[in-house]
Amino acid sequence: MVYNYQILTINAGHMIQLPDNISRSVEFALQEDIGERDVTADLIPLNAMSTASVICRDDAVLSGCAWFDECFRQIDHTLNIFWHYKDGDKLTAGSEICKLQGTSRSLLTGERAALNFLQLLSATATTTNRYMQAIEGTSTKILDTRKTIPGLRKAQKYAVLCGGGENHRIGLYDRVLIKENHIMAAGTITAAVKQAKAIHPDLLVEVETENLDEFQEASQAGADIIMLDNYTLEMMRKAVFLNDHKIKLEASGGVNLETVKSIAATGVDYISVGEITKDIKAIDLSMRFHLDLEKSLNSINDQR
Repeated sequence: MVYNYQILTINAGHMIQLPDNISRSVEFALQEDIGERDVTADLIPLNAMSTASVICRDDAVLSGCAWFDECFRQIDHTLNIFWHYKDGDKLTAGSEICKLQGTSRSLLTGERAALNFLQLLSATATTTNRYMQAIEGTSTKILDTRKTIPGLRKAQKYAVLCGGGENHRIGLYDRVLIKENHIMAAGTITAAVKQAKAIHPDLLVEVETENLDEFQEASQAGADIIMLDNYTLEMMRKAVFLNDHKIKLEASGGVNLETVKSIAATGVDYISVGEITKDIKAIDLSMRFHLDLEKSLNSINDQR
């Protein structure tokens, strides 16, 4: 089995580090699903062996191989998984993603949890890639947000990278993002930025603005990044002109596949999209056992 690899090369050419919490995430998922034992798997003879294939029913971008592998590693480390694709690869409907060989009980017990990870993370990667295709030809980058499934923040942000997007802050700890309520509590944008830079001089400071007056104040206050929240296209173009490449600009709000190209055309550096992590539809994957065990085993051996 191939599992627990730490760095993957994605088609775009950049290196992506796997999250450090894969084992813990999988352990929780398996405990949630299996509990004390898989009582239905008890129906299968203990030493029965099987081979199976995972088939993709949709066009998709693959993500989550390490989580899939880890599910079966924790259940039965003697299982073998033979991958035909890697994270970041584009799949066409009907593709066989991988083959598995091992005890029937282990394959059945791990099936759902493993597929859940692969379906979800591939969905995030696929949706991200659709946005990347929509803005092709521009210099704008697609960013994720903190609107992720609880407990799977790092996994989904990894999947965004597989789809060609980029990560915004991981959480509340790695970037200062001054939003409307922070500004109200601090008094002004200028006061909030000054305080942020004094307390956290090593972190980027981003300010969310809702109009051009706030944009200009954030710019003069020394923000590193300015978010243009729910700006009209005309307001975005004006902000880009006034900014003249001095500060990174991030557009947010009202973003979908129909609007994203026109937003990118204004010249903003980033567009943050909540949909790529929170409004996704799982990729249709299925695991199918092979009836002809001897033929399947010979096929796997030929691939070694």
